[in-house]
Amino acid sequence: MRRNAAELLAPAAAVLLVALVVAVAVGAWPPFVAVESGSMEPAVERGDLVVVTSTERFPWGGLTAHEEPDAPMRLGGTGDVVVFDPPDGERRPILHRLAFRVSAGEDWTDRADPALIDGDCDAIDACPATYDGYVTYGDANGEYDQSAGIAPVVREEWISAKALMSVPNLGWFRVGIDVAIARLGLLPTVAGLIGIAATAGGVGAVLIGRLGRRRDESRP
Repeated sequence: MRRNAAELLAPAAAVLLVALVVAVAVGAWPPFVAVESGSMEPAVERGDLVVVTSTERFPWGGLTAHEEPDAPMRLGGTGDVVVFDPPDGERRPILHRLAFRVSAGEDWTDRADPALIDGDCDAIDACPATYDGYVTYGDANGEYDQSAGIAPVVREEWISAKALMSVPNLGWFRVGIDVAIARLGLLPTVAGLIGIAATAGGVGAVLIGRLGRRRDESRP
């Protein structure tokens, strides 16, 4: 009885252990972000799972924008791709690329890519910058976030993590969990996931056992 219970719970424990190991390695929790929009296509598509790290985690520490000379390659382009929370609290965290850093009072349109802005500084609410921060954009979008009204200049303290790599399609599982938590609550969702993992583990154990018995019976 105890052995069967342990076998059923083993898959759920393994999933949790992997998540904890990744979290310890990258210094962020949760260590994964599910992509819910196409704003970072083609490198990152809806349903992809992005592994993120703390902005100060060695050896990936610090933030480097697209226009800096030593900008790293991240998710199909140069410059760090970060997760930040818009200050209005009405939108979900945004996964976009850092374009360049700006200073308080700066007319940042003077050094912006003309193809990514709509109008001059007078026509953009986020210009001039009212504080130090970053101009950001989604690779697939036609404007900077600050020109399109998606977000004001992004303060560094709004940035919770930065991206390291993406895994295609695995994000749909995380999206499903978020939807379940929103509709059912955290505890029922966790209980359901444990039940699913236990059931899957039990079915797998039964199948493996049957295959083993058949192999033994076929031996002379």
